[in-house]
Amino acid sequence: MQSEMVMQGRRLTQADLELIGDLLRENPDWHRTRLSQELCRCWDWRNAQGQLKDMAARTLLLKLERMAIIRLPAPRQISPNKFRNRALPAPPVGEPINCGLRDLQPLTVSVAFPGTKEANLFNGLLAHYHYLGHRITVGENIRYLVLDCHARPIACLLFGSAAWKCADRDSFIGWERATRERNLPLLTNNTRFLILPWVRVPHLASHVLGLIVRRIRADWQAKYGHTVHALETFVERSRFKGTCYLAANWLKVGATKGRTRNDRDNCVRVPVKDVYLYPLVKNFREELSRLSGRSG
Repeated sequence: MQSEMVMQGRRLTQADLELIGDLLRENPDWHRTRLSQELCRCWDWRNAQGQLKDMAARTLLLKLERMAIIRLPAPRQISPNKFRNRALPAPPVGEPINCGLRDLQPLTVSVAFPGTKEANLFNGLLAHYHYLGHRITVGENIRYLVLDCHARPIACLLFGSAAWKCADRDSFIGWERATRERNLPLLTNNTRFLILPWVRVPHLASHVLGLIVRRIRADWQAKYGHTVHALETFVERSRFKGTCYLAANWLKVGATKGRTRNDRDNCVRVPVKDVYLYPLVKNFREELSRLSGRSG
């Protein structure tokens, strides 16, 4: 085993791997769901609302199997994720919107909860009109769908798990490794931001970001039982200038090194991304470094 292995935000020790191996050997009749649930109970691995982190455990087990560290029992049914990530039907292209921001107001920002028509629309728009597409999101996340005053969709934003580590971000916050690992759920990453391609409205993107930052702490608290103290995003430098984030008062705190999280040999190159941070509270450094971890 590597000297350091972190999966799904959890540090794995040799004892953890031995526990997983014991569960597999001693319970050959367990299906994968039972295994992940029992593993969560053994670790007392729960979210802020006390629920087992079953999906995170399933993903962790699948990663270990891909690394040939364990061998899971054969799946008993087709994974629902295969259906969630299937090709989504393209939503109809809207009529061109070229006007001033005031002509679209008031905007409506809603959380697109899984299984709703808003979520289906959100997923379809992101899949077909964002250059990175859309895949199922594991872990804590919130999807925002933005409509104009005529109920036309104009933007989508996805916030999910923060990057496990980022040198410039961690230096700006003042995080040491142990503090970061404990308090990372108090930070969320704007992993997708889409203004629909037929919408050409000056200052719309920065205005939407402003609407989101004023409500996301309450939304996170309502959904997950804890709040967040700052937002982050990574802007691919070769594609974008980050203008809307700067206009919305996000702080540019550095850049990535052009490597992936699994590039231990310094041989995999990926596009450099500028790192932006938006503090949601004045004393965000202190809140993100609290010894008690998550707070409300």
